[in-house]
Amino acid sequence: MQKIISTLDWIGEKVGALVSWVAALLAVVIGLDVIIRYVFQFTYVWMIEIEIYLFGMMFLLASGYTFKYENHVRVDIFYTKLSKKGKAWVNLLGGTCLLIPWCYVVIVSSWYYALSSFMIGESSPQPGGLPALYILKFCITIGFTLLLLQGISHILKSVQIIFNKDS
Repeated sequence: MQKIISTLDWIGEKVGALVSWVAALLAVVIGLDVIIRYVFQFTYVWMIEIEIYLFGMMFLLASGYTFKYENHVRVDIFYTKLSKKGKAWVNLLGGTCLLIPWCYVVIVSSWYYALSSFMIGESSPQPGGLPALYILKFCITIGFTLLLLQGISHILKSVQIIFNKDS
């Protein structure tokens, strides 16, 4: 079980490192856009769309990494007061009853959504916009797959805590 957890956590780390570069690229693109807009008094539609694509990719692909470090949104009213095993039970039940089913629904539906976009060669509806809108749509599928993998790791860690006789 520990090998599976380690592998899933490693995948999350590598994707997190990659997404940090996407964030850096996004900052550069926004900086260039601001300079062009305020110095030369115009902007490019494709540049604005690149900003949207990169932000969307960053948000979606980093969801598993964020979950790994428990920096996701959580209502902590009761959770913080629970013991380590109590938290593990909440994580186990929440992961198996809510996270896994929801990820499955989004992965399956977004796959068909992105695939149909790819099949018709969907591009930006804006003149001068970017081609290949399906790339961003496939990021939904990839992002939720990464979240699912990290969720499985989290569930397995919870199982270890629950069945650990020392805690």
